[in-house]
Amino acid sequence: MNGIEESRTEPSPHGEDVSVVISGCDTADARMVFDALRAAFTTDRASVDVPERLAEKRPSAWTATVDVTEERVVSGPVPLGAPVSIDVQGGYWAVERLRRSLAHAFDVRVVGTASGDQEEEVRLRLTGRTGR
Repeated sequence: MNGIEESRTEPSPHGEDVSVVISGCDTADARMVFDALRAAFTTDRASVDVPERLAEKRPSAWTATVDVTEERVVSGPVPLGAPVSIDVQGGYWAVERLRRSLAHAFDVRVVGTASGDQEEEVRLRLTGRTGR
C-alpha cells in the first residue's frame, strides 16, 4: 500500500462496506473475531448468529459485511485459540480502517493482497492477545 492511501483520513467515495470471510478455524475463534468486528462497527451479522460447523469433513467459511463508516473503540486484547486468517474486500480506505481497528484486539499481519482500481482484497492473519 502506498503512503497516499495510508495517510487518508476521510472516507472514500467508493463505499464503506467491507466483505469479511473467515475460514479454516474453529467456531469459537470465528465467533471471537465476529464479536470484535461487531464491537467496532455495524455488521450484518447479529450477535445470536454464531458460527456453526455444518459438515465435519468439509471446511466451513463464515461471512459478514461490515460498515466501517462509524468506528467504535474495541475494549482491548482478545485471545484466540489459534491464529485466524480472514479475507477482507472493499475500498482501500475501508479495508485499512477495518485492519487498524482489528489491531486493537489482535496482532494483525497482512499476508497477501490483490489490488484493483477502486478496491482491494487483503488476507489478514490474526493472532490472539491476552493483554498488554
